[in-house]
Amino acid sequence: MMHNQNMETARRLQQIGRAFCIEGPFFSYDEIKMGNVNHTYKVNYIRDDGSGMARIKSYLVQRVNTYAFQHPIELMQNIDRVTEFIRRSYPDTPCLHFHHTADRKNYLMDEDGFWRLSNYVPSVTFDSCDDPAVIRSAGEAFGDFQLMLSGFDAEQLYYTIPDFHNTRKRYAQLREAIEADPCGRAASVKEEIDWLFSVEDTACTLTDMEERGELPLRVTHNDTKINNVLFDVETHEPLVVIDLDTVMPGLIGHDFGDAIRFAANFVEEDCPDPAKAGLDLNVFWAFAEGFLSKTAPTLTANETDTLALSSFSLACELSTRFLADYIMGDKYFKIKHPQHNIERTRCQIALAKDMLRKMDAMNAIVKECAARYKAKG
Repeated sequence: MMHNQNMETARRLQQIGRAFCIEGPFFSYDEIKMGNVNHTYKVNYIRDDGSGMARIKSYLVQRVNTYAFQHPIELMQNIDRVTEFIRRSYPDTPCLHFHHTADRKNYLMDEDGFWRLSNYVPSVTFDSCDDPAVIRSAGEAFGDFQLMLSGFDAEQLYYTIPDFHNTRKRYAQLREAIEADPCGRAASVKEEIDWLFSVEDTACTLTDMEERGELPLRVTHNDTKINNVLFDVETHEPLVVIDLDTVMPGLIGHDFGDAIRFAANFVEEDCPDPAKAGLDLNVFWAFAEGFLSKTAPTLTANETDTLALSSFSLACELSTRFLADYIMGDKYFKIKHPQHNIERTRCQIALAKDMLRKMDAMNAIVKECAARYKAKG
C-alpha cells in the first residue's frame, strides 16, 4: 500500500528491515524531518496481534551522516554497550533498542551508506519550554540516564569526539585563531577576547580537576537539550532519552552544565541583543530538582560542589568556540549572516556573566536539592 511514496526508497527500507531481522510484511514509511544530521524514516510493518487481528508495528531507520560522525562503528559500539547495559540492568525501564543483524552488529554498512534501526516510541518532544514541570521532567530523564549508567565503566567507551569538553584545549584553539587571524577580525572583538581570558582559570576548573583525578569519569550524553527527551503525549511524563550519538566518557557537569546553558537562558543562543541574555533561576531550579532527584545519592562531594560552576564553564567554552570560528572565517558552525558567530559569542558571554552574578544562588539551590535527595536515597 505504497500510494505515491518513492518505490525505490521503500524497496531499500525493506532490504534494511530484512537485514535487521524484522518480521512481518512491510506496510509503509514516512520520512521524519527531525534533526539536521541524519536521514530518518518511520517504517511500518503489519503484525498479528495474537488474536488474528492485524496491527501496525513501527521502527525508526536512520542513515547516519558519516561526514559529521567520522567513526560510526565506534559510535554504534558505544550505543550498543550503553543501551544493552540499561536493558540488562533495568529490564522494566523504557530504553532505546537498536536491532542487530544476523551477525550481531547494530549497524549495516553498504554502498548506500551507514544504517541503523531502532524501536519507535510514540511520544511528543519540546524544542523549548517554559513549563517548570516539563523542565523538571527533562532533568529527571537525564538524571535517570546518569543513574542507570552509574555502575557502567566509562572507560569501555570510545571518545568519538576527542577533547570535546576539554576547556583548556578550547582556550588554546582560541589563542591559535587569534594568532592566525586570517580574516583580520581579531582586533574588532578585543573586548570579548579580553573578558574570556580574564575568566580562563575559573572556566577551566572542571577540566583541571579531571586532570588531577578529583572528578570521576562517567558516561555522559553530551547533548542534553530538552528536545532529546521523549515525553508521554498525554501526561508529559518523561519516557526515554534519545540521540545517543555523542555518548562517551566525560564529567557529570558536562551534561548538567550544557542543559542549563541551553534551557535556562532567557533568550535563544543566537539572540542579537546580548542585553536580554541571562540565567533564569526558575528554570535552573526546576532542572536541578529533577536531575538531582535521580543522581544525588551517586554523586561525589566534588561533583555536587561543581555542578553550578559547570554551567558557567560550558557557557565560556562555547563562547570560545563561537569566537574562534568567527575569527577563522566561520568554518565550523553554520551561519545565517556574517555576524552570526559573534552574536552567538556575545550572547553566551552575557549569559556567563549573569551566571557569575548568580553563582551563590545557583550553588545554594544545588546544595539544598542534593542534601534533600541524598537523604531520601
